[in-house]
Amino acid sequence: MSSVMDGVLVLIVLSSIVSMFQGLPSSSRGDMLSMCGLSGKGPVFEYEYYGRGEVMIGGGTVSSAESVSDPLPSTGSYSKPESDNECSPLLSSFDMIKRDNLQTADEINKDPDILPNVTLGYHLFDTCGYPTKAIDSTLRILSGDRKMGVPNYSCTEGAEVAGFVGDATFPSTLAVAELLNIYQYPQITHRVTDPLLSDRQKFPNFYRTFPSSLGWYEVVIQLLKVFGWNWVGIITSSDGTGEMELWELRKEMTRHGICIEFVVYLTNNEEINRKRVMVIEKSTTEVVILCGHFMYEYILFSKESKVLRQNITLIVNQSWNVLGYRQISLKEAFNCSVIPIYGLFYIPGLGNYMNNVHPSKRPNDPLLEDIWLYKFRCLSSNTQKNDLFLDSVGSNFTCTGPESMAYRFTKKHDGNFYFIYTAVYALAIALDDMKLHRNKDGNYGIRKRTTKTNGSRKNDQMAKEMQLHRYIRTVQLKNPFLHNVVFNDRGELPYDIMHHKMILGSVCSKDGSIGRANLISPDIFFSQVPQARCNDPCPPGSRKVQTDGIHVCCYGCVPCSDGELSNVTDSATCYKCPDDKWPDKRKMSCIPKTYDYLSYETDTMTQAFHVISILCSAATLHILTLFILLRDTPVVKANNRTVSFILLTSILLSFLCVYFFLGRPVDITCMLRQVSFGVFFSIAVSSVLAKTITVCTAFKASKPGSYWRKWVGDKLSNSVVITCSSVQVLICVIWLSVSPPYQEYDMHSYPGKIIIQCNEGSVIGFYSMLGYMGFLAAVSFVLAFMVRTLPDSFNEAKYITFSMLVFCSVWIAMIPAYLSTKGKYMVAVEVFAILASSAGILGCIFFPKCYIIIIKPERNTRKHMFARVRL
Repeated sequence: MSSVMDGVLVLIVLSSIVSMFQGLPSSSRGDMLSMCGLSGKGPVFEYEYYGRGEVMIGGGTVSSAESVSDPLPSTGSYSKPESDNECSPLLSSFDMIKRDNLQTADEINKDPDILPNVTLGYHLFDTCGYPTKAIDSTLRILSGDRKMGVPNYSCTEGAEVAGFVGDATFPSTLAVAELLNIYQYPQITHRVTDPLLSDRQKFPNFYRTFPSSLGWYEVVIQLLKVFGWNWVGIITSSDGTGEMELWELRKEMTRHGICIEFVVYLTNNEEINRKRVMVIEKSTTEVVILCGHFMYEYILFSKESKVLRQNITLIVNQSWNVLGYRQISLKEAFNCSVIPIYGLFYIPGLGNYMNNVHPSKRPNDPLLEDIWLYKFRCLSSNTQKNDLFLDSVGSNFTCTGPESMAYRFTKKHDGNFYFIYTAVYALAIALDDMKLHRNKDGNYGIRKRTTKTNGSRKNDQMAKEMQLHRYIRTVQLKNPFLHNVVFNDRGELPYDIMHHKMILGSVCSKDGSIGRANLISPDIFFSQVPQARCNDPCPPGSRKVQTDGIHVCCYGCVPCSDGELSNVTDSATCYKCPDDKWPDKRKMSCIPKTYDYLSYETDTMTQAFHVISILCSAATLHILTLFILLRDTPVVKANNRTVSFILLTSILLSFLCVYFFLGRPVDITCMLRQVSFGVFFSIAVSSVLAKTITVCTAFKASKPGSYWRKWVGDKLSNSVVITCSSVQVLICVIWLSVSPPYQEYDMHSYPGKIIIQCNEGSVIGFYSMLGYMGFLAAVSFVLAFMVRTLPDSFNEAKYITFSMLVFCSVWIAMIPAYLSTKGKYMVAVEVFAILASSAGILGCIFFPKCYIIIIKPERNTRKHMFARVRL
């Protein structure tokens, strides 16, 4: 049994003190306290270990095989001792003694830095795990009597009891803790995990080097999260400890989103347990957690449930560690269970001690006698033990003589010894911190007399107060493992100190052997990982959505919305990427957004605009060149050739300003694109308006004595162009001065794209520019429409009308399209409008003239023109 194993550990650890620092047999039965002898009858095969010292450490432990009731493998029945004062010999726990360490006290006494000039002694009893015997043993230690414990009586000569180590079972430990709380002696246990003992109000003097079940449940939660289990069952003992551990476990599981499908309370009633088996049979989870106290009823309970034995993976509480129970088949009762196992800790000098220990050197040690009897088949001096061995084992004695514990017990650095080792060291260091020195009474004053006061009234009753507690609470122990041992507020060794030494065992092999792993890679336990979920997990790219069920672990899955992602399984929410990133198609990771603008490298529209702009610019330049070369011909001279040259130049620049709209926008191109477009188009429309006014003036001045005759000439048209263009230039200058356009990144208009665009700065400035240009176009269109019926030879009004009709149609259609698009398409609409309107003016006004100049040159004469007028 595990408690038996730990009891043997304590027995051997403390029994080694006498043989190592005092040279006395560890179980000497000499009459050391004959003057205080009290009558009493002890149990059969009782183990008592006494090593005299100036400062004593008391303790109780379990070393007997049947200290608690054991099930028989074949029948499942129970055998109990006849009374609490009888303990059977050591039968089933010898295979655990390989974990023992017999040198802790010797190491302390030999260390000049710990308790110099003070000899550390011990007094240890085998309590068999019974509360009544544990109390009796504790009173015997306190009174100094070897045969009977007497309350409030002490006849220890020259020795003071400093504290206690043990016990190994919860009932006996609880009984001792309540007794020692009266006398304010510190108690340090190495095995009991019950969280009830962590209550500092009830047990202020209780400490433990082994973590409580609360720490183990932190590992359980981590294990559940590693495998993604969130739908589990719980089997617990039907007592206060089971209820408390269930409450703590339920609280932690709720905090981590893990649900409980069922809770089964084990009782001593087989019929009730048999009915509760049906709950497990109908359950869907394949993982069950065991908590509370270990109960033998579980063995029968598991036999009733085929599902529990074959299909369920158990996570076993550390207090349920049954590796020490020979009678229990791990494969049968705990198939594929996950159990806590502590790693190996190197103990200096342990190997030499194990090689040297032998009954011949310690003939009065009954524990070594039993070890050699049951492990090495060596005859004992006790005939009753020899007969019992033959009856139970049925084997002949095969002892040869040179047997050694080192041959039989190879795992000398098991983690269980670490907790005993630390408990003894904690007491020794705390005693050393007290700076012990003898007082006038000849003792060390560990228990100091003080006068208690109650308010203003002084209580003359003298009380003994244990001073050691405050040193234990603040003890700083640097042990050979380089761990700083400091007890926390619950009087426990913090779990994280040993966390990296914590491993998990699993009973999944055919022979029931223990597989090992840690929390980093626990999946090596299973060829197929058990399923413990209410529903399938939500894959990355989706999130959980609560259904109508009462359990939060039962939920549905919905894909993440556009622009959101989840990169973990069972994500509760979806998350947005940073502004410059976007989820991939699976919505599992963020990828950089693509930049969107009219790129020369990747955008077909940009290449098309580039080609059109080049062709239109080349055509305009060709016409301008042609007009300059033929500037003295009637067609060119008609309606003011200077204005025609200005118009052609502004149209050419309008075609070329398209390049400010193409490519990646920057601040300078953002300012130039709208300004250049507005100024060049204003000049072009002003030139068209000047041509229209010239036509009107010329025909009005053709009447004799007309007032308009003085306005005929280039002066009027040039003034119109300069004046109208200057207004647009002034608007643009004010715009650039107050709030100029600039580059900006639009990250939200299009999913997955960052639009690099120009912010117009002042919206009033932008629309003032467009509005003024539209005003000039409208005036030109009205005037041209009015004079469209004048004779062709001197009249461009018809062509100007068509050009302004095209211009106004393009820009009127452009405005809603411009406002309804975003990004590069909005820029493309504006570029198209610039190219279309410029090409409309160029084609409507100059293509008819080019037709005459190039195709019909005979009509480009003064004679032909006057002939048409006469017609």
